[in-house]
Amino acid sequence: MNASNFVEGVDFSLYLILSISVFFLVGITIVMIYFLFRYSKKRNPVATNIPHNTYLEIIWTVIPTILVLIMFWYGWTGYKPMLTAPDDAMEIDAIGQMWKWTFKYENGKTSDSLVIPINQPVKLNLISKDVLHSLYIPAFRVKQDVVPGKDYMMWFTGQKLGTYDILCAEYCGQLHSYMLSTCNVVENETFENWLVTTQTATDEHPGLTLIKTNACLSCHTRDGSRLVGPSFKGLVGREETIIRNGVSEDVVMDSELITSKIKDPTSFSVDGYQAGLMTPYAEILSDDDINQIIDYISTLK
Repeated sequence: MNASNFVEGVDFSLYLILSISVFFLVGITIVMIYFLFRYSKKRNPVATNIPHNTYLEIIWTVIPTILVLIMFWYGWTGYKPMLTAPDDAMEIDAIGQMWKWTFKYENGKTSDSLVIPINQPVKLNLISKDVLHSLYIPAFRVKQDVVPGKDYMMWFTGQKLGTYDILCAEYCGQLHSYMLSTCNVVENETFENWLVTTQTATDEHPGLTLIKTNACLSCHTRDGSRLVGPSFKGLVGREETIIRNGVSEDVVMDSELITSKIKDPTSFSVDGYQAGLMTPYAEILSDDDINQIIDYISTLK
């Protein structure tokens, strides 16, 4: 059983093109070696000029044309079904941001991994919060760019129970290779139970939960080590040199500055770190959310 409904069509096209390529590679190499000895200077001291051969020219034009059309046909017939999702497909928002995938279901549930029921068509509405990404599930033979401000989708049917890798196939910044997730194909009953199950309450600080949900830890660490952005450890109350309106300033990081940076990352940049990478969160996080985040960061001494 194939992992998805597209595996057979994509694999057949690949094997067809590979077989034709290998056949001609071997064939042309053999002919080339034969000609090397057959028409060497030792055997043919006087070169013979053959100006024209109509039949040969027709053959080497017609045969490659037919082969290219065959390869195109099978490639197109394998690709065309990917363009239109079935009307009964279950819709899930797949949200990409540096450097994390988030999947949002119709009932509002969100998850860092994709969970789908077996043998049911699934349509992913692809959304990017920042830069160009590309959602790629190798085992399913599907890949589609995720472009900011553009509406793209992909669909497939998981046909085999299991866990499959999800990658970002478009370079999207420093931690591109860490933008990983999984697709879990489960029984229908298991999926229905998972979909209505809420996360168990824990002692985790709500600010940390928000930080994880919004992929903040992709750029900032909690242990003082350097990453894309300044570490959260000791951030509140720390002296930093910032660039604001083109002017360098020495400031003490307080809640007001951190709030300003979260809402509008262009308000200033921290000296020594690349500007322009952070997503604006003014319309994503409420004031209460930001206060919870700052409250958690304040605990990291």
